[in-house]
Amino acid sequence: MILLLGAAGYLRTRLDLTAGNLSEHLSVLEAAGLIAVEKGYEGRRGRTWVSLTAAGGAALAAEIVRLKQLIARVENPAGGTGP
Repeated sequence: MILLLGAAGYLRTRLDLTAGNLSEHLSVLEAAGLIAVEKGYEGRRGRTWVSLTAAGGAALAAEIVRLKQLIARVENPAGGTGP
């Protein structure tokens, strides 16, 4: 685990997803090896914690590079000087 993403309730609120929708997304990411899901208890309350795996961190870093490249192309189309 290289980055703790937070408790599932926090993610659900921040991403404005239903519990079922978040669960489906997390299942897909976990099956791909991009996140690790840990279930446990905090006192008497059941909790789910989600963290990036090393593969997930690498995929996130690669996606950030691609997004920055896309932004650069939009801000400076065809090698022009921009607005």
